[in-house]
Amino acid sequence: MESTTAESVDAGPISCKVLIIGAGMAGLSAANHLLKNAEPDFLIAEARSRVGGRIVSTTIGDKKVELGANWIHGVLGNPIFELAMANDLISITSIPRPHRIVAAMENGKQLPFSVLEEIYAAYVCFLRKCEEYFLSSYNPPEGISSVGEHIALETDLYLEHLSPEDRKVRQMLFDCLLKRETCITGCDSMKDVDLLEMGSYTELQGGNISLPGGYSSILAPVCKHIPKEKILTRHAVTKIRWHNDAEDKSSSPIKVECDNGKVINCEQVICTLPLGVLKACAKDIFEPQLTTHKLEAIDRLMFGTVDKIILEYERPFLNAGVSEIMLLWDDRILPAEEAEDLSKVWFRKIYSFTKLSDTLLLGWISGKAAEYMEGLASEEVARVCTGILRSFLNDPFVPAPKACVHTSWHSQPYTRGSYTAMAVGASQLDIECLAEPLAGPESSKLRLAFAGEHTHSSFYSTVHGAYLSGRTAAQAVLESRRWEKQDSVSCDTTSDLSSWIQGIELN
Repeated sequence: MESTTAESVDAGPISCKVLIIGAGMAGLSAANHLLKNAEPDFLIAEARSRVGGRIVSTTIGDKKVELGANWIHGVLGNPIFELAMANDLISITSIPRPHRIVAAMENGKQLPFSVLEEIYAAYVCFLRKCEEYFLSSYNPPEGISSVGEHIALETDLYLEHLSPEDRKVRQMLFDCLLKRETCITGCDSMKDVDLLEMGSYTELQGGNISLPGGYSSILAPVCKHIPKEKILTRHAVTKIRWHNDAEDKSSSPIKVECDNGKVINCEQVICTLPLGVLKACAKDIFEPQLTTHKLEAIDRLMFGTVDKIILEYERPFLNAGVSEIMLLWDDRILPAEEAEDLSKVWFRKIYSFTKLSDTLLLGWISGKAAEYMEGLASEEVARVCTGILRSFLNDPFVPAPKACVHTSWHSQPYTRGSYTAMAVGASQLDIECLAEPLAGPESSKLRLAFAGEHTHSSFYSTVHGAYLSGRTAAQAVLESRRWEKQDSVSCDTTSDLSSWIQGIELN
């Protein structure tokens, strides 16, 4: 997407009415909403040399592979799905490939599919019970505050009457599903996720949708109406002076400094910095500091790490009918000291390998193990993964991959992680607090608006949450100008679907 950006501008200060910080989905959505409402006087300051934020792809062999966002989560009322459909990015006639899962143990022994079905059904039931606490009037058992603790309790009750061998096998499967859940939720352990807030995320009907051209193909229609000179790439913001109330009332009330020495003067800012960046820099980047309530909300919320491992092979080696290998690690036999040593156990957090094609495998890993993996060379990651596959497939001739790519979202300075989750003690109120705009000291006119997936209380962690939050923040900026309020177009009702989406189902 470099062709849609401007990497340099004329020397000296730059001025605009509205500065959008970040050209991820929230920032691009905000820009489009300003344009639709006849406000072209804006700029987007983007730290990277590209747009898209956590939407990014690469080519491995002859296949486009997504390194960030992977699916459109839900169909009904999802603006990203609507955008994809309107731009012919989804093929409604394509037939999905059959998905056959094999669950294997370290010695290569495979579980009967009937056991996998049984445990998966029980696990989904346990998870739904956790979600019910959000809207219910009853409390969880005493001493249980996290999703992980609650599922562990349910699992113990479910397995207590089984023989030791049956219990062990099923426990490993439950543990595998919990590792999978950490990648979905964005955390190190489900014991880190607040039980009472588990149901705060609104799941849209329709399942996960893949785009034939890859998720990053959604960026073209999002960017097509934004003039390339409006996006300033390689402008990493280092300071937002949002109370620049000089005696000269003609000067801009906000000055934003970038790491390349550029200064941008503006009247209003829409900040879409990811929660991970806010956790690392919020106390330094804003002058004056954000309110105590916002800083506390930033601290309480979780911004976890989820990484991908992509392995490319010269030739196919998996059975053509198998699309995923679930890895049933027996973590409970590990000595406590070894279990805490990431250098010895990081790879045990990989819960499965999925076929992207006959010669591409995708592994998922989350939390502290993912952060440790980011520091390893690709050759070492490939070597370890080869050992895993040979063990679980009971095949010493599984080939080494010819290439290995692994993401590093925690190490990336402009993300510092993957997406938002509800840590124990956090709540939707923290997200609503983060989303609240801030006004100047002597005026009710909005100075700082906030957007990003971490500012949508129902759709946090999703691209559609980021998209909607950008539109909402842009509308708040427009409405704060009382003399322009009559001319602005209100957001669509899809700006917040959580009030009516509950209970609607697709046939």
